Amino acid sequence: MKCIFFFFFYFFSNQYLSAQFITNVYWVDEKMMPNNETIYYHPNSKLKWSDFNGEPNLTGNVAAITASGFGYKATMKNNGTKGQLNIAVYCYFNKNKSWVKPDKKTGYILNHEQHHFDVSFIAANLFFERLKKAGINFNNYNKVLPDIYKECCDLMNKMQDEYDGQTKNGQLKDVQEKWNRFIISKLAK
Repeated sequence: MKCIFFFFFYFFSNQYLSAQFITNVYWVDEKMMPNNETIYYHPNSKLKWSDFNGEPNLTGNVAAITASGFGYKATMKNNGTKGQLNIAVYCYFNKNKSWVKPDKKTGYILNHEQHHFDVSFIAANLFFERLKKAGINFNNYNKVLPDIYKECCDLMNKMQDEYDGQTKNGQLKDVQEKWNRFIISKLAK
């Protein structure tokens, strides 16, 4: 589960130092990555086995892999005396890096993999909320934005590892059920 970000700046002058500075944070699912390789997260849309197009690792005990994460694109604009930082946040599933063994395509395993994508969205939402509360301005955006991103990526990776570790990759059904309830409650918020 890798975190990817795109960071673009458009500087027109040093007027940002004395200008009014506005930060706009919003969700996006535009074609940031190739559409034939990417699914952007939508709460009402669930993964299907046909979305897992990667070559499965037939050796080993892992039934499936979900490659998901979140990223952002930041652009800066200058409108006279006003500077505006626009931060587009997205959560994605990589079809070509996600795979399933042919004999493991069960609803139970698909639910486990869906929750990996859900965990990525939970972390993306945390990133989104932290950005909105961060008090980003011209003097701190260059440090604050990547710092918050790294913190949220680290939290996502930790949660992904705990999810697989505690459920033994979904093999412990009672623990999986506890995680199902936990993730569903997080998504409801």
